[in-house]
Amino acid sequence: MLNLGNTVQTDSDVTALAELRRRLRLGERIIEGLVFLAGILAIVILLGIIAILLKEGLPIFAHTAPWDFLFGTKWYPISDPPVFGIAPFFVSTLMITLIATAIAVPVGVACAAYLSEVAPPGVSSAVKPIVEILAGIPSVMMGFIGLALLSPLVQSAFNLNSGLCGLTAAIMLSLMSLPIIVSVSEDALHAVPREFKEASYALGATKWETIWHVCIPSALSGIAAAIMLGVGRAIGETMTVLMVAGGALAVPVSPVDPMTTMTAAIASGIGNAARGSLQYQALFAIGLILFVLTLAVNVIAERVLERQKRKFAR
Repeated sequence: MLNLGNTVQTDSDVTALAELRRRLRLGERIIEGLVFLAGILAIVILLGIIAILLKEGLPIFAHTAPWDFLFGTKWYPISDPPVFGIAPFFVSTLMITLIATAIAVPVGVACAAYLSEVAPPGVSSAVKPIVEILAGIPSVMMGFIGLALLSPLVQSAFNLNSGLCGLTAAIMLSLMSLPIIVSVSEDALHAVPREFKEASYALGATKWETIWHVCIPSALSGIAAAIMLGVGRAIGETMTVLMVAGGALAVPVSPVDPMTTMTAAIASGIGNAARGSLQYQALFAIGLILFVLTLAVNVIAERVLERQKRKFAR
């Protein structure tokens, strides 16, 4: 009876284990299906955005030649006939983004290296949450800060008629990009294996040499992702540049000139554009070009990253 009881008990355990495995496999299939559906949904949404941009933006080129649209310096949407040239917006976007990136990237990576490799654990654990909180400040609040604090300083420093210019917008965008770059780069540097650093110290390298030649190259993919997120924030930001960039419609020559970026042009003009009008189509065409510009930046960054990976893999 005991043996039979043991046999029955063993069979019951096997049955329960098989049932548990079947339930786990079912749960895994459900999770895999949800992940697959999420990926498909993201692709469908992206393709839908592209389709809308193409549908609403391409018809403007039947009225304005692509060359004139891209390189024209006049934007008169209510003239007769209307004139659409986005060179001022395009140059302003590039100038502000480049300046913001030039400020945010070295400062952000340096801050991340300090928090990850130099700062005491207590300081790092206290500062990083504060940095991440800064990423959640609304852009309109950053615009108010730029208007109230930074704009007068820029006006006084460069003896300008107004501090509302591209430089002010670029500095504010760099401040908005910094939390993302610092947080993601710090995580990437923190993930570098300790053995890499110990091997560097064993060969006689200093802490600075280890950070520069070992930690940063090893975390390059994460740092590149952080930079791309920061650049994307700078390119796509609307409210801050709308408030502090000055709003001029001329092609800027200097960073201290008033400017209007592509996003600001869309935000300021879409409310006055009748659906299906030439101005409406022109604004969607700006969105399409902005999409292509962002895609090109991502492709270039991916190529640079692959080249760096091959370099350090040798």
